[in-house]
Amino acid sequence: MNLSNKTIIITGASSGIGESAAGLFAAEGANVVLGARRETLLNANASKIRDAGGRAVCLAGDVVDEDYAKALVDLAVSEFGGLDGAFNNAGTLGELGPIPDMPAENWAAVIGVNLDSAFFAAKHQVPAMKRTGGGSIVFTGSFVGHTIGMPGMGAYAAAKAGLIGLTQVLAAEHGADGIRANALLPGGTKTPMAGDDPEFLEFVNGMHALKRMADPLEIAKAALFLLSDGASFVTGTAMLADGGNSICKT
Repeated sequence: MNLSNKTIIITGASSGIGESAAGLFAAEGANVVLGARRETLLNANASKIRDAGGRAVCLAGDVVDEDYAKALVDLAVSEFGGLDGAFNNAGTLGELGPIPDMPAENWAAVIGVNLDSAFFAAKHQVPAMKRTGGGSIVFTGSFVGHTIGMPGMGAYAAAKAGLIGLTQVLAAEHGADGIRANALLPGGTKTPMAGDDPEFLEFVNGMHALKRMADPLEIAKAALFLLSDGASFVTGTAMLADGGNSICKT
């Protein structure tokens, strides 16, 4: 499942799943183009990869800005000659609460970061991949909005469910161009987004058949598979990497 000499964009690359994916993909031979809002953390991650002998460049920005989506693609092309894949991983939970009490601003912000950003990414990534003869696009979805509706997470669930529809259409539209599109649906993962409340984390552990949350590297390895030639006949899927969350009722 190596990514030798493939150029991959990774968003949300300053921490969590994105940070783990950046290091893993670089170790598997990829040229990585890292994006996130937090410039200091992003630069540190790119430097760590280069210090280990990998090839990494980065650009800080906001994924809800279409110009930023284009700039990441332009950076991949200018630095490494093209684009072979993208792990569109940036996301946010937003403020949790029931739909009748949810401010419209929160709804718009959550949809923007999780779903609008995916549209902007694909809009500029697909043409670049067509020029290189194909590629693979992976979006980070969630078990929320697919196999379960978690109270208080209406905006997040709607956005993540929308990613699956977008994935299916992209796969159908661009399969003949050699471009694959898939959504990766993690279960609970030990990232800053999960917080640090012991009682809540224990509750989340129990939702999974494995009775634990994922390490970010475990989710990164699933993304590696979807981006690699090992998944050459996999497209249009919503692939669960959820530790059995979707089948666990105990």
